[in-house]
Amino acid sequence: MNPVAKILIIIGAALILVGVVWQVGGRFLQLGKLPGDIFIEKENFKFYFPITTCILISVAVSLIFYIIRLLK
Repeated sequence: MNPVAKILIIIGAALILVGVVWQVGGRFLQLGKLPGDIFIEKENFKFYFPITTCILISVAVSLIFYIIRLLK
């Protein structure tokens, strides 16, 4: 099989897995509504920046890649 096709299949499967985990786990872990996320609401203006959520996801993804690198 073509290596590019393999990579695309793996990425697609990973995205499906992340979507299922996010859907089921979203009831228990409210990503996007963590303490430290910035939310400003005024009359005609809303600004939302999930900084804490971004940091948490970044750490999780970094750990996953680190573990994958160790297993190779």
